[in-house]
Amino acid sequence: MSDLPFSATTPIHVGRVGLRARDGEALASYYRSLLGLTEMRRSGAAIALGAGGRELLEIEHAPSLAPDDPRSAGLFHTAFLLPGRADLARWVQHAVDSRIAITGASDHHVSEAIYLNDPEGNGIEIYADRPQEVWKRENGRIAMTTERLDVDGLLSTLDAGDAGWQGAPEGTVIGHVHLRAGDVDAAEEWWHELGLETTAHYGSQAVFLSSGGYHHHIGANIWRSRNAGPREATRAGLAFVEMVDGAATGERVTADPWGSEIRIVPGRA
Repeated sequence: MSDLPFSATTPIHVGRVGLRARDGEALASYYRSLLGLTEMRRSGAAIALGAGGRELLEIEHAPSLAPDDPRSAGLFHTAFLLPGRADLARWVQHAVDSRIAITGASDHHVSEAIYLNDPEGNGIEIYADRPQEVWKRENGRIAMTTERLDVDGLLSTLDAGDAGWQGAPEGTVIGHVHLRAGDVDAAEEWWHELGLETTAHYGSQAVFLSSGGYHHHIGANIWRSRNAGPREATRAGLAFVEMVDGAATGERVTADPWGSEIRIVPGRA
């Protein structure tokens, strides 16, 4: 555990994310190319990808599904946490060289992040945390902002002879998952019952929650999904979020108020 980012060492943290894809092979190929994830397992229609011997993403091929609806409840983005700032800089240089289209680049003070969408519309965040000791707190909550990322400053951390991006390094984890919800208060209450604590609000439109003092393992917003009803099982997109719970004695499956599947598994090193 000591070699993993702080996010993955807390009592409850994200283990894996599952996606249902209309073209599973193509989507798995995309994540291999984008992040250098390696194929770790195939089981029926599912392809599991990971880094450093850890499964992170499971993609299920389900061609009969309708496309995901961004106005519904479901996945806002999966956030891949790289071990260090230099790793993020290497990935950014790789994105520039490969002309990878992004949708945003932000400095959140607690982290630096790049945003993009996969070919089936699932949101992705690729980020690196700043050291926990520099995180600011206001009224007992972690202060997170959204400012323009200093990309040039990030890239300047690399030496001229740096080997560059070689794929997701060991220690890469899913640091957090951001969900689309129908109601922020209901989402906050539900995740409290699962053992997470609120770390921040973004007005009345989003809530961020975590375990063990991390800035957030789960985000939930209503930016496009306000008053959304139950998630339609006939759509592609989020299949499940796996949460690792050190206090769990066995596996169980539950669902948030909109039907997004949440799997609880016992803690592991």
